[in-house]
Amino acid sequence: MTYGFDTVAIHAGQEPEARTGAVVPPIYQTSTYAQDEVGAPRAGYEYSRSANPTRDALQECLAAIEGGRVGLAFASGLAAEDTLLRTVCRPGDHVIIPDDAYGGTFRLFAKVAERWGLAWTAARISDVDAVRAAVQPGRTRMIWAETPTNPLLGIADIAGLAALARDVAARLVVDNTFASPYLQQPLALGADVVVHSTTKYLGGHSDVVGGALVTDDPELGAELAFHQNAMGAVNGPFDAWLTLRGIKTLGVRMERHCDNAERIVEFLDHHPAVRQVLYPGHRDHPGHETAAKQMRRFGGMVSFRAAGGAAEAVRICNRARLFVLAESLGGVESLIEHPGRMTHASAAGSPLEVPGDLVRLSVGIETVDDLLADLDQALG
Repeated sequence: MTYGFDTVAIHAGQEPEARTGAVVPPIYQTSTYAQDEVGAPRAGYEYSRSANPTRDALQECLAAIEGGRVGLAFASGLAAEDTLLRTVCRPGDHVIIPDDAYGGTFRLFAKVAERWGLAWTAARISDVDAVRAAVQPGRTRMIWAETPTNPLLGIADIAGLAALARDVAARLVVDNTFASPYLQQPLALGADVVVHSTTKYLGGHSDVVGGALVTDDPELGAELAFHQNAMGAVNGPFDAWLTLRGIKTLGVRMERHCDNAERIVEFLDHHPAVRQVLYPGHRDHPGHETAAKQMRRFGGMVSFRAAGGAAEAVRICNRARLFVLAESLGGVESLIEHPGRMTHASAAGSPLEVPGDLVRLSVGIETVDDLLADLDQALG
């Protein structure tokens, strides 16, 4: 029987516990497991870096909500990204990344993977032809897409990039953190791997750090699982449990995030202190038609450019009160930040540097009129 998204999110990997009937999966807070005899571990568990029942429950749920066959959980989104790179790529290979990629992703490529011998090129990921022009024949092993991108909210044509990746024998990786599996299903559109910072919308409460990889390719999934254990950047059982708990309410939270974001976009559109609003739900957004085809709704992330320039953008961030001045995103509470000096500071001086007048909002699920009043006073 085929179930809807919310049913899958609540039940996948979460059957009542066999011994006691506990409805919620237990937190198996253990590092090791007793063996009945040498080489005969009970239920296949030996050591919690290799496997843990709480993490297994999360991984089964992650695969189910993304429509994949293999889900893997990590200590952070960047731990997931690093494991993926070292599984798929070798020194001398080449990767294409967005020209407005998340600052941490850029830092991983530019400051870590490049020293390991991995080359990269930044391209406008919303333009399939621009990505095609960046391909280095015989060398490009991966096309790395964010959609929407962080923080400029660009939209990539997942199906178009998947076709390109197949043409050049590369893997298409989609960072689905901003959209979440509720709003977008990259594997169904041809992506090879989906990446998440589960810290964000999947966890949803700003109380846990984690990452995930999901694929529908069992062979690639087995390779990733080997490296997950060999490299060891797994999340602990309590973190896995918190993430699993957050996923249960993902659908209802995302609907409220989207409702509130749409109201805020409408408000910002008419405010004289705002020069430009960046949101894929805008009909004049260059990626709007693509987003409408591949997303259920347009998400809870909103960016805008301050009419008064970079200094005014900083002042707006500092004046906000209900919007908490903080990095990260995707929690139930609303956050505001200045990407150029916060989440994307590592890209300063590079081709991926973000505009100084940019403000990024993670719109929470509070009463929207309260959020509008806070923005009104912050904008002055």
